[in-house]
Amino acid sequence: MRIAQIAPLYESVPPRFYGGTERIVSFLTEELVAMGHRVTLFASGDSRTHAHLVCGCPEALRLRGDVLDPIAHHVAHLRRVMDHAREFDVIHNHMDYLGFPLAAASLRPVVTTLHGRLDIPDLVPVFDAFPEVELLSISDAQREPLPGVRFRSTVQHGLPRDLLRAGDGSGGYLAFLGRMSPEKRPDAAIRIARRVGMPLRMAAKVDDADKEFFDAVVRPLLDTSLIEFVGEIDDAHKEQFLGEARALVMPIDWPEPFGIVMIEALACGTPVVARVCGSVPEIIDDGVTGFVCANEDEMARAVSRIDEIERRRCRLEFESRFTAAHMARAYVRVYHDVLGNWERGAA
Repeated sequence: MRIAQIAPLYESVPPRFYGGTERIVSFLTEELVAMGHRVTLFASGDSRTHAHLVCGCPEALRLRGDVLDPIAHHVAHLRRVMDHAREFDVIHNHMDYLGFPLAAASLRPVVTTLHGRLDIPDLVPVFDAFPEVELLSISDAQREPLPGVRFRSTVQHGLPRDLLRAGDGSGGYLAFLGRMSPEKRPDAAIRIARRVGMPLRMAAKVDDADKEFFDAVVRPLLDTSLIEFVGEIDDAHKEQFLGEARALVMPIDWPEPFGIVMIEALACGTPVVARVCGSVPEIIDDGVTGFVCANEDEMARAVSRIDEIERRRCRLEFESRFTAAHMARAYVRVYHDVLGNWERGAA
């Protein structure tokens, strides 16, 4: 198939550090190329890919200090896609609702994967205005705030099978990986580690928007040798960070649409202890690949039982459900279905 992938311009594909959407676009694009499809990636010019790259801007917008209106860059980005639309069998939009006008006006079929949270009232009018858009969710839980919206399918994320190898948990610490933001609850992770007396290593990004929260809530809790804040890490360091951890703790307090960090941990053979929010129960098999908990008290008790989880089973669950190949095959099935419907409608 001739497939276009449209990535946001905030990060390169793949991103240098944090960037969930752009990482998934990269994994999907490379897997589709390996399967023999002709793929064009619309992304920032500093992206790295085996697909044909169409540059939306020279450098990822996050890395530039002169960008005041990132939406303007994305509108121009979409125009480039429209100019090339006839060249593709299917166009895959990863820019959420910014790509809806493209989907409505395109001369070729467009599918949109929604990567973010949908529990925001401001989103309702835009979904009401574009009922014809072919929507894909990344978890069934992601759909819940929009019960009247039609989704074609759920396609869960996947990682390259050999991106991360299984570790043995020999570091003896708990791991926290993600962002230092209120909804990720790093403060809860620290409290849990203190309660069970286990070291906690925190590899996390501090966005400008979260700096006040970090300084006021998290930083005062770091005044103990039990807690280590290592800052933001890239993929090259995740294997050791997660593989040597006894467990990943994820005390989230928001409807997480997917949570890539959970399947990264499973790839490393590391069990996950998480709060029952959003997609968590769809990814973690309670008592098998980790523990799904209602609150901090349950999480602390679960951490104390973490040796009941077999690390080999965590890795096997990753291989059977969450590889990039599994994800790409699921998307290709969607592409064929949408293209077939499009062609029948045009006949």
